[in-house]
This record gives sequence, structure tokens and C-alpha cells, in this order.
Amino acid sequence: MQFLARREYSRAELHARLLPHAQDGDDVGAVLDELAQRNWLSDERAAEQVVNQRRNRFGTQRIAHELRQKGIAENLIEEALPQLKETELEAARAVWQKKFGAAPGDAKEKAKQARFLQSRGFALDVVFKVLRAVESESSPP
Repeated sequence: MQFLARREYSRAELHARLLPHAQDGDDVGAVLDELAQRNWLSDERAAEQVVNQRRNRFGTQRIAHELRQKGIAENLIEEALPQLKETELEAARAVWQKKFGAAPGDAKEKAKQARFLQSRGFALDVVFKVLRAVESESSPP
């Protein structure tokens, strides 16, 4: 209960956390079933929490990867992706603005900025859209 009081956990994640504390004869699966039956444990809520926490700082690819690591079912990840993709460009712009704030001066700087955005999990086409928009805004007419 202490784990669930702090944040939402996926079933697989909570199973891994409880297993080291289980003694012989303890049925961790039955405990998890009981928690899910009482609606105290929900993969849907866990996925929603991760998406809401990460959407302004990371791209779709990284969030999807994190959900897979937490043991969230693929169908729940697929449900979250469309809403993430809608806001991915704005999130990438915000992350770029916070980190760099100025258009790249040369190809080396542009590559550095692109690598940074990719490392945050933004798709390559989104990265290029952000950098093109920045360059067109900073170039004189």
C-alpha cells in the first residue's frame, strides 16, 4: 500500500517491487489481483500518469519506450500515442527554447541541437521542423 500511496504503478512494476519482500508461501499474484479488483492498481492510470508527467519534456518515442519498460500493455501504449503526437511539435519547440533559445550558427551547432532533441525522444521529422522554423524566424527577409 505504501508504494501505491506515492504514485501509480503498473502491475508488472509493482510485482517486481514486491517480489523481494515476499516470503515463502506468499502469493504476490493474488495480492496484485486483489489490488486490481479494488481498483487500487491500474495499468491505465499508470500509463496516463507517465504520459502526463513526461509529455512536456520528452518525445513520443521516449515516452513509449518508458511505458514498455514499466510493463504497460502495447494496446494501452497505442491508445496514448495519438494524443502525444498532437502535442509533440509544441513540446519539442518548448524544450529547444529552454535549452538553446538561439538559432544554430553553423552546421555543427545545428547537429548538436538535433542530437539533443533526438535524445529526448522526439521524432526526426519533428526535430527538423523545429530547426527549420527557428532558422526561418532568425534569417533576415
